[in-house]
Amino acid sequence: MTDLPVDVIRSKRRKRTVQAYVADGRLRVMVPDGLSPDEEARLVEQMTERIARKVSSDGVDLAQRARALAREYGLSAPSGIEWSDRQMRRWGSCSSDGRIRISNRLASMPSWVLDWVLIHELAHLEEPNHGPEFKALVGRYELAERARGYLMAKSEERHAV
Repeated sequence: MTDLPVDVIRSKRRKRTVQAYVADGRLRVMVPDGLSPDEEARLVEQMTERIARKVSSDGVDLAQRARALAREYGLSAPSGIEWSDRQMRRWGSCSSDGRIRISNRLASMPSWVLDWVLIHELAHLEEPNHGPEFKALVGRYELAERARGYLMAKSEERHAV
């Protein structure tokens, strides 16, 4: 996922938590000492993917992109928007106060897929449920069905492993 060299740091004091950060051009992953090799490899891969998503999402100005899409599709702009590394089951969410969160898993996907999720969440600012009015708003995006299919396939890939 990332081209950074990875250092695994085992700690006897660390009991259950895993942490990763980038320092001096290297990815450092701190894990509890005494894990099985398989469990350690799984955790290191998981943290490497998380850091890679973070690095990818840093390159996208989400607020600017959402404003441009809101203008283009005649939707309201959000009161705030941010990447989330905690959304592992959803691609995005919209709160009742107009704040949008987008899973940083989308940062490595094609831009037209990210745009569809943004439009989906922006449409929730107008229509809170997934009724006909909501579907009409989201359906104005030319690549809506293609993006939905792409994300469905990605979701199935994750659950097949």
